[in-house]
Amino acid sequence: MQELDDVRIHFDTNGLLAMNIALAIVMFGVALGISTEDFKTLFKQPKLVFLGVLSQFVLLPLVTFLLVLLIKPQPSIALGMMMVAACPGGNISNFMTHMAKGNTALSVSLTAFATFLAMFFTPFNFQLYGNLYSPTAEILKTVELNPLELVRLVILILGIPLILGMLLRYYNNALADKISKLLKPISILVFITFILVAFYNNLDVFTGYVHHVFGIGILHNIIAILLGITVAKVFKVSFKNLKTLAIETGIQNSGLGLLLIFTFFEGLGGMAIMAAFWGIWHIVSGLLLATYWSKKT
Repeated sequence: MQELDDVRIHFDTNGLLAMNIALAIVMFGVALGISTEDFKTLFKQPKLVFLGVLSQFVLLPLVTFLLVLLIKPQPSIALGMMMVAACPGGNISNFMTHMAKGNTALSVSLTAFATFLAMFFTPFNFQLYGNLYSPTAEILKTVELNPLELVRLVILILGIPLILGMLLRYYNNALADKISKLLKPISILVFITFILVAFYNNLDVFTGYVHHVFGIGILHNIIAILLGITVAKVFKVSFKNLKTLAIETGIQNSGLGLLLIFTFFEGLGGMAIMAAFWGIWHIVSGLLLATYWSKKT
């Protein structure tokens, strides 16, 4: 297990730049479907805004930290868990919420709002909990992780595409719809291709070490989903909104996590494998949950 912390996932500079661009385009495509009305509608339901932020940005990182203290995984795996928990909800959460017959409008609005907040919360939560746990704090000491550089990258990848996409929709709704229909499938396909190329170029690493994160990744994802359900039940929201909060909490933007890992940690083994496994597993768990909920009233 110790050698896992010495493993590095290889991803060259050109590949990293292309991955940056692909993720920004994915975010731009998502933003084309978001209007200022989504935010206005969301703020008419302040309770749901509060619960979304509480579940994703306050409780999930905290619960992840407590889980790390409990199970004491390899430090690089623990850092990967913290990275995933610090990221905002994933874009596919909107599709899964729709499939589960949840509140799709709320899902879209929460994704947009969470993406905006992630510019600040993602670096903050990752740095906070990464430094609170001494084994991961030791790794952070060996990495030149400039908090301002981390914030800058998140703003470039998430914030600017979000603003540009919403501006285009505001000034030319018809054009935004046309571009969105074309851009979404293409950009997501391109992004997935880069991930698959990274897998292929490091196949021996993934096959040799994925068993170390398999059980932890599944447990972490189940806890995230149950956390969303628990928050919804405690605050007595409708079943439709419960499904939305659970999916928004359980589906994380692991693509952003991978990008940050490749950029700042040179593909640190346990971190990259943890984030990559989460990216695969949360699609499986999300689809299973959405299918089950679509049949319940």
